Amino acid sequence: MEHLYEKISYLVGLAEGLAIEEESKEGKLLLHIINTLEDFADAINEVYDDQSDLAEYVDYIDEDLSDVEDEVFGEMDDEYDYLDDYDFEDDVDYVEVVCPRCEETIYIEEDLLDEEEATCPNCLEILEGSFKDDEE
Repeated sequence: MEHLYEKISYLVGLAEGLAIEEESKEGKLLLHIINTLEDFADAINEVYDDQSDLAEYVDYIDEDLSDVEDEVFGEMDDEYDYLDDYDFEDDVDYVEVVCPRCEETIYIEEDLLDEEEATCPNCLEILEGSFKDDEE
């Protein structure tokens, strides 16, 4: 941030060294640009300070949340570690069915075939009938 203020100070010094007249049109423009740059630098500095405060606050919240998680879930994490090694997708078998309305090929879970009714995800047509017979 200091580097930005140094550059603006250099521009102010340069404007004073060039003896820019505040009464001329060009002088007014240049001095207003320099003043606007100072305002931008102040705003950026304020945002930087706010962001630093927020980052520090988030770190405190993260530490507190970690303590709460350890307190609440500490023992439970050990109980359910075996679930990380379990592949849930291997237990689902799908059957290929062609929708009579939109004629798209869809895949229905084999367990749903017992219900003898399914919905096409493309056209939302209710597919009725015995899918067991189609499968065999």
